[in-house]
Amino acid sequence: MKTGLVMEGGAMRGMFTCGVIDVLMEYGIEFDGAGGISAGAVFGCNFKSRQIGRPIRYNKRFCRDKRYCSLRSLLLTGDLYGVDFCYRQLPDELDLFDRKAFRENPMEFFVGATDVTTGRAVYHLCTDGGERDMLWMRASASMPLVSRIVEVDGYLLLDGGIADPTPYFYMKENGYDRILTILTQPDDYVKEKSKAFPLIRFALRKYPALVEAMACRHQRYNDHIAKIRQEEKAGNTIVLRPPVPLPVSRTEKDPEKLEAAYQIGKKEAESKIENIRQFFQKQEI
Repeated sequence: MKTGLVMEGGAMRGMFTCGVIDVLMEYGIEFDGAGGISAGAVFGCNFKSRQIGRPIRYNKRFCRDKRYCSLRSLLLTGDLYGVDFCYRQLPDELDLFDRKAFRENPMEFFVGATDVTTGRAVYHLCTDGGERDMLWMRASASMPLVSRIVEVDGYLLLDGGIADPTPYFYMKENGYDRILTILTQPDDYVKEKSKAFPLIRFALRKYPALVEAMACRHQRYNDHIAKIRQEEKAGNTIVLRPPVPLPVSRTEKDPEKLEAAYQIGKKEAESKIENIRQFFQKQEI
């Protein structure tokens, strides 16, 4: 049996995930593998590099920086989140990403993205946190309409959450049968069809399979979460989710609100830490 960590996306709702994984690291909870989608990938990679506090720190520091996220960046580059700033300056110069620790940690780390030509999810095993891995993380977090399509390893990719709401079932298929799942919406959340779909259909009309995937994204999400609830009841996963809707927008620029979402994640993880330990101790017996 192998233990796994699954991290949903959700843009700045990912601060909840950051709070959870920091507590897991503080208590020395480890996994054989982890998988992230979108924000779950770009923030969750810090679990493999063992950098407690890094993503909440740099998000609070740079959330109002136009180089990080701005309409100016979108208009000038096609990316709401500045690519050079987010994936080079920030990890290489401003708040260093520990690639050595990432590389030396034996835990496998999978990142999911959506192939725009097929509308299906594809996954990449990150090994060293280098340029190729960063491209996959960027692809996983590239939201439609506000991001350019990312080309890597022969794929044309966008946000992983389009095709696969979480990597839970991908991880199960790869032998991870005892899983901690981090979701970023409360248990009563029901996803609705995007109001921007007509614009999405027009803007991405060259990729009909992607448009079809976007058209039923809300149904896929709700079905996926319902199946995770079944897995939870069956004792195959323990799920941590916000008890209430998080006080952040997708592109939140208020450091205090980011901190609030982070603290909700920490509090939720701390309240469940003994349950988490017992859940994974069963696997060792």
